[in-house]
Amino acid sequence: MSAVLVHVTGVVQGVGYRPFVYNLAHRLGVHGWVRNASDGVWAHAEGSAEALLAFTTALTCEAPPMAIVNAVEAREVPEEGFSDFTIDMSQAEEGVMTLVSPDIATCPSCRAELADPGDRRYRYPFINCTNCGPRFTVIEDVPYDRARTTMRDFPMCDECAEEYRDPSDRRFHAQPDACFVCGPRLYLNAGRDASPSAAAWADAEWTPAVEVVPRPHRDRERERARSDAILAAAVEVLASGGILAVKGLGGFQLACDATDEEAVARLRARKHRWGKPLAVMMPSLEMTREYCDVSAAEAALLESPAAPIVLLTLKSAASPSSEPARDLAPLAPSLAPGLRELGVMLPYTPLHILLLGDARIPLVMTSGNLSDEPIATDNSEALQRLSGIADAFLMHDRTIRSRYDDSVVRVGPTGTEFVRRARGYAPFPIPSPVTSTIDILACGPEQKNTVTLLSKDHAFVSQHIGDMENAETFAAFERLIDDYSRLFRVHPELVAYDLHPEYLSSKYATQLGLPSVGVQHHHAHVVSVAAEHDERGPFIGVAFDGTGYGPDGTIWGGEVLLATWDGFERIAHLSCLPLPGGAAAIRRPARMALGALAASSLLDHPGAAGFLSRLGDVEKATVLRMVERSINTPWTSSAGRLFDAVASLVGVRDDALYEGQPAVELEAIADTAEKGSYHFGVTDAAPAIIQSAPVLEAVLDDLAAGAPVSAISMRFHRAVAEAIVEACVKASAAHGVSTVAVAGGVFMNRLVLAHTVEGLTAARLTPITPVRLPANDGGVSFGQAIVAWSRRDETR
Repeated sequence: MSAVLVHVTGVVQGVGYRPFVYNLAHRLGVHGWVRNASDGVWAHAEGSAEALLAFTTALTCEAPPMAIVNAVEAREVPEEGFSDFTIDMSQAEEGVMTLVSPDIATCPSCRAELADPGDRRYRYPFINCTNCGPRFTVIEDVPYDRARTTMRDFPMCDECAEEYRDPSDRRFHAQPDACFVCGPRLYLNAGRDASPSAAAWADAEWTPAVEVVPRPHRDRERERARSDAILAAAVEVLASGGILAVKGLGGFQLACDATDEEAVARLRARKHRWGKPLAVMMPSLEMTREYCDVSAAEAALLESPAAPIVLLTLKSAASPSSEPARDLAPLAPSLAPGLRELGVMLPYTPLHILLLGDARIPLVMTSGNLSDEPIATDNSEALQRLSGIADAFLMHDRTIRSRYDDSVVRVGPTGTEFVRRARGYAPFPIPSPVTSTIDILACGPEQKNTVTLLSKDHAFVSQHIGDMENAETFAAFERLIDDYSRLFRVHPELVAYDLHPEYLSSKYATQLGLPSVGVQHHHAHVVSVAAEHDERGPFIGVAFDGTGYGPDGTIWGGEVLLATWDGFERIAHLSCLPLPGGAAAIRRPARMALGALAASSLLDHPGAAGFLSRLGDVEKATVLRMVERSINTPWTSSAGRLFDAVASLVGVRDDALYEGQPAVELEAIADTAEKGSYHFGVTDAAPAIIQSAPVLEAVLDDLAAGAPVSAISMRFHRAVAEAIVEACVKASAAHGVSTVAVAGGVFMNRLVLAHTVEGLTAARLTPITPVRLPANDGGVSFGQAIVAWSRRDETR
């Protein structure tokens, strides 16, 4: 007999790893113990040399599906003579890091029990097991045990406790385990007109005066009837065109009938969400296929444990005459106005499964907030903040500890591409290409903010926080940094921030009193991509986006850099255009277009007549005077603003209801069969200038000739990609570098990304793109952290 002490690191808590080790040991005849600790899972194993080899090998090869095993370290220790194998009490240790699983969509086994009238959890809205359910949204500290989660408010009944102790049961040591008798329950708050069915249940309403307290165990059948009545009342709200606030995993969501145009319009008006696409939750994959084209890869994402929102092509976009089969009602036109794609997700919690199954219609499922605010998580908070939006509130009494939006992904040429990384993916760390001996906090940008904590070989990139433009989002930002620092035992010694002096995240960073590193926005963008590929440079970095503060104090956004992790040289950029009124030109692209025409001496071009006729004389005179006299008119090399200008010139959009809308709609109308292109022209100066005037003139030529706007859009998209390739080919020849990292919000455009990657590859360069992070500003904090690590010695 021999003995080994085994240490397993990775995501091994909250994923059924200890029960797996327990059953593995009994199968192999190994004795000893297993326990959670602050730095992973430890096991003492005794048995024959053959059994111990099989045991340590299986710890990786046969691990549970949601586990991510980073390392298994085993060393020989003295035998202690154990006669059995047990799960020991967890051991907490200050200052030691462990990884925590994100929340996991309801597994097939729990779905089957949820639908089985003979099961005691039949239609229980909070069913879960070791393979699914809440994780990071309920955890307060590690090791991951019930007492350190918000489930501690719900003592288990005898049947649940027996399952919890039974090694052969799927709920063996499942921390959120519960049932109708002992677990969380539903509540419905609604106006008298909105919920007639709920009136029969005196205890169906949650009020701020009644906080969650441990209750005596309840009668199962009465609880099921109560729960079903509340769900029936919630469905009535939806069927009558009402708006329902639903408490999900990471916060409240706002739901309405996605086939009811009046309900969708009412939701938009109350939420102040003008124009921006709304996500839809479909009852099933089968119904999703009726409305959208779904590839095998997209179906796998929809049904994956992460269950993100997946951007799918609407069938009506590919074939305007196609309609849903099986007498399904068409989707409301204003769900994604002017777009070919729709964000779709499947029910990922038992509450969603029951609600969608009973309603049997697609539901809008959007974040529970007013636009630009963080989502509501607490019942009292939701009743206060969402009272002007929702007609009824479907709530529960399980506390949400961490706020999480839904993740958004799409399938591209290289696989899964992130648009927003949140529920189901964070807080999985991004593998760090470096091992840092100091803890680093990177505070991220202003828009689509995330933060990154770099410690040892882990980069904890937070879930999406949002745009840092109000006190509520800033408070959420501060709390998230505190939570991540505590849970992952990270104590920042160095802080990285964006160079823009007015960003709230930058002000926070510089007021911490820590050594700090300012990181240029576009440098962070390209380093984020390069670091994911462990490309240390020098490499060519292309960062095309809307806004970034340049070291020269101007607004950058169409940049080609020669970069390493610790520095860069600006070797090419888009020619600068005026931004009349600053942010006002972002909100009204017509201002951007007028300024571009003036700067390019194209105001008298015949093709501009249609555009100019849409503008009032006072506005034209005012804007042109601002440009001429440089009054509140900064100049920018922003690619995003160039897209805005072209979108307005061709009549797609003169006013933007949300950030990026003109470019999104310009992409949506592009005729992908069009083979023509325009040509920017790239100068030989240092830095080289990618000249926009020739393209603007070509657009006007086509407008004057009566060319279809769809063809003009495609020619413009091709021109942007070809200009990027031309600039990179020149940079490669001048500097002997062949790797090109592409990043920035413009590369969320499928056409620009695909044609750029294709062109670079054809030119025998090596394009690299984001893998686990978005190309937009959601990946910036990771790049900041890597730059700060590279420049750490400068702060000493």
